[in-house]
Amino acid sequence: MLRGASLKCEVRRLIAAAIALLVLFAGGRGFPAFARARSTRATPRLAEAPAARGRQPSVAATQASAAERLTRSLPPSLKQRRTAEASAETGRPSDPLWDTGTFSILGYDPATGEVGGAVQSRVFSVGNGVLWADASVGVAATQAIVDVGYGPQALELLRSGLAPEAIVKQIWERDPDPLPDDWTKQGRQFAVMNLKGEYAAFTGPKATEWAGHKSGKYATAQGNILAGPAVVNNMIDAFEQTAGHLSQRLVAALEGGQAGGGDKRGQQSAALVIVKRNCGVWLHNDTVLRLQVDDSEAPIAELKRLVEKWNTRKPRSVTPECK
Repeated sequence: MLRGASLKCEVRRLIAAAIALLVLFAGGRGFPAFARARSTRATPRLAEAPAARGRQPSVAATQASAAERLTRSLPPSLKQRRTAEASAETGRPSDPLWDTGTFSILGYDPATGEVGGAVQSRVFSVGNGVLWADASVGVAATQAIVDVGYGPQALELLRSGLAPEAIVKQIWERDPDPLPDDWTKQGRQFAVMNLKGEYAAFTGPKATEWAGHKSGKYATAQGNILAGPAVVNNMIDAFEQTAGHLSQRLVAALEGGQAGGGDKRGQQSAALVIVKRNCGVWLHNDTVLRLQVDDSEAPIAELKRLVEKWNTRKPRSVTPECK
């Protein structure tokens, strides 16, 4: 029995030695080759798994996403060109792209002397370039195929004493139209209001439909890529029929516009600004209220929440005439 056990141990030892010699005489190439083959088969599965779970998108996917975001921000004609190019590259139609659009209102309260504006759009941070205000002269809104420079130009011309109607005419006529094919001045839309509540508005013939503006006694509403004229009509009605502070009336106008169909693309951001000389909170502050909701599924509702919260306290200036 001892002999049998010893024989078995000897056999195992010889087999192990033979395997070691085989690896040695093969120059160590056999096992690494097997390892490389196994690794080659496993690598694609390891690379695909994170992307499939959304953890680490590929460089190509990241570039494609960036390209899509860039294309969305382009003006109409350039978008159409880029869409055609993308279709030619991929051999399949591209998704339709949306344009820049907005609805806004400028308003004046003769009881307080405050002037301001409010805006909503299906773009990120619409308040970043649409609304312009100076407590010494008035407010302006610039939108559609927008030239943000219209805002500061309007305030500067108000400072010179020009009437809103003359300002609108002069700004548009002096626009050199630097990108007539891709960002034409024919699609501009803007409005100007002075401290008396006098105003003028303009909607270019190439502003994306539906586009237009509506006049009230102390308010002007304007918009583009709208569901229809009910949007601006509702805005003026809501502004004129709502009681309360100017901020509440401006928000009511946005709610009215949304109830009329709003921006055809939906909602994303909203903003509001109200000014009066030295009547903002604390000392030497002309901004009565400035609010921005930059990215929200319900930006008008959030703007309203902030406005109502402000109105519960109405923090005032320490300047005597504004108490």
